[in-house]
Amino acid sequence: MPARLRVLDLFAGIGGLSLGLERTGGFKTVAFCEIDPFCRRVLAKHWPDVPCAEDITTREFREGEADVVTGGFPCQDISFAGDGAGLAGARSGLWRELLRAIRLVRPRYALVENVAALLTRGMGTVLGDLAEIGLDAEWHCIPASAVGAPHRRDRVWIVANPGGEQHEGDSPPLSGSFAAQLAAADTDNQRELQSQGCEQDEWRRTGDGCQQMADAERGGCEVRYGAPELSTLQRGWWSIEPNVGRVAHGIPARVDRLRSLGNAVVPQIPELLGRAILEVR
Repeated sequence: MPARLRVLDLFAGIGGLSLGLERTGGFKTVAFCEIDPFCRRVLAKHWPDVPCAEDITTREFREGEADVVTGGFPCQDISFAGDGAGLAGARSGLWRELLRAIRLVRPRYALVENVAALLTRGMGTVLGDLAEIGLDAEWHCIPASAVGAPHRRDRVWIVANPGGEQHEGDSPPLSGSFAAQLAAADTDNQRELQSQGCEQDEWRRTGDGCQQMADAERGGCEVRYGAPELSTLQRGWWSIEPNVGRVAHGIPARVDRLRSLGNAVVPQIPELLGRAILEVR
């Protein structure tokens, strides 16, 4: 059995990206970097033996310390809800620190995540920066609904790996068929929700998706959870997802929990991307 790919998870948050990759059985997180104290406590609980640096701007990187460098760098200056400073902003400008890590570590793969607004607020710069350090990149805009969630949560995912003649035989980790499969799953899920009267806008407005899901299913509204190839997804997974209300009343650190959940990635997506990487490694 091939050795698991070592993951250096930057801007780790509560570890959703590492969780998804490790679910494949082919990845092992060897180090984190996360500045938020609450998130660092969550990481320490679930990955007690994995070191976690606090500040990416002072963290030193060395060549070969990981096979995969991941990072969902800050989106505040990129998001349409922000001021539009883009990669020139103080927060989203930390992309350059993620790039520094990739350049120094020289991993086999880099996995980058951000909001969909990146497509018009800095995508050319990000791709150009990756190309400048010798990486070819492939990207897809993948909504959470593509893996069965009753909401969009659209995010851009970039997978980069070394280019050049020495890597000519390598297949890109994400193929057109993979993208088509995700798009079809997203479309099917939306169509099924709408045909049964379960509008996704309503799910987003309530803030209580778990109760909405339970009510919908009792009323005969079934949700399709991705294409058959996405075998790791369970039919009833989203119906048992804890709703926001359970962490909003009478529980310590509820504000931190809500904020961390809002910033986190949907683990099922990096899991799918991880499986795509393993197929071509």
